[in-house]
Amino acid sequence: MNQSALHDTGDAAVDLTVELVGIDSVNPGLAPGAVGESDLVDLLSARLAASGFVVERVEASGEDSRPSVIATFAGTGGGRSVALNGHLDTVGVSGMSDPFVATIVGDRRTGRLYGRGACDMKAGVAAMVVAAETVAAQGTQGDIVLALVADEEHASCGTEAVLERLSGRLPDACLVGEPTWLDFAAAHRGYAVIEVEFTGVPAHSAQPELGVNAVAHVGRLLAAVAARGAELASGPGHPIAGCGSMMATVVSGGSSPFLIPATASAVIERRTVPGEPVDSGLAEVQSILDEMKREDPSVQATASATLCRDAWQFNERAEAGVALAGALAGALDATAGRAPAQVAFPYWMESALWEAAGVPTVVCGPAGGGLHAAEEWVELAPVRTYTHSLIDALHTFCG
Repeated sequence: MNQSALHDTGDAAVDLTVELVGIDSVNPGLAPGAVGESDLVDLLSARLAASGFVVERVEASGEDSRPSVIATFAGTGGGRSVALNGHLDTVGVSGMSDPFVATIVGDRRTGRLYGRGACDMKAGVAAMVVAAETVAAQGTQGDIVLALVADEEHASCGTEAVLERLSGRLPDACLVGEPTWLDFAAAHRGYAVIEVEFTGVPAHSAQPELGVNAVAHVGRLLAAVAARGAELASGPGHPIAGCGSMMATVVSGGSSPFLIPATASAVIERRTVPGEPVDSGLAEVQSILDEMKREDPSVQATASATLCRDAWQFNERAEAGVALAGALAGALDATAGRAPAQVAFPYWMESALWEAAGVPTVVCGPAGGGLHAAEEWVELAPVRTYTHSLIDALHTFCG
């Protein structure tokens, strides 16, 4: 690609990032009453349709106004197909003064762009859209499928709906454009969210022997969970992803002073590494509760897993995934002057869902910081590098 084209596509990716950050897409599953992804879906659907893509709006089952978009450019035939996956939702904006004002500090080539979602992951989405449009205009043999989804930050109803819609026409490979600082994700952890409910017996706090203190029981659970977390942290772990973890993140109980609390609850999070079953957290919590009941028959508790996601590791035996990774690594090496490193990430990504659906997946995206924090930014030079490299990689992979 000539220098003029590189300049144009880099500018286009920065311009689109500014536009996307300027649109509120906070996930209502995390912030009740938030607007969600509809405005972004409308914008990108119109843009991609004008660029020659066939656009499908996909509503998540049972969800009101939680749309995702599938935009497909059909190649001339004979090449491999690829999905470019990015999420449109963001976390909330607590502590931010102007979350939807995209502010560039420094110049547009090497500076930083600040705003909610700048890094996680509107810059990645912008780069993928611009790259896909560029390759479509230049021509390709294989199909390019943009899967721009709702709800990644909460329950992934968007990607689940998109994969259901794509059933029978899944692409050969998928690229998830989460921020990885232009490295490749070699693995990421999974998680399970376990809710525990304790039932006690109310009584006057002056006569505690007449009641059963549910809050005291939840305290014992917290101590056991902390001990299990320490055990996991000191274990051998996974050679790439490190150790799993367990911790309590939400606790409640009691209603007033002078009353033995009859109810208490806790939310336990169990992070898993590749090779650990996704339901290991529920089994561990249930084992703790069983031991508590053996020691004290007054313990009455139930545990349930409300959300579980598998850990993921790059599949080195999947030919299409290896080919996509090789094409992008070569393009990044040529553009940025260094090959991507292999890095493990502690948090979950939707690569696990694509892989589980049978689509070999690569995770690579731009660089930045402040994910989920009050000050979020993306580095603009890597956004440009990612866009340019992705154009070359798509030509190589799709044919």
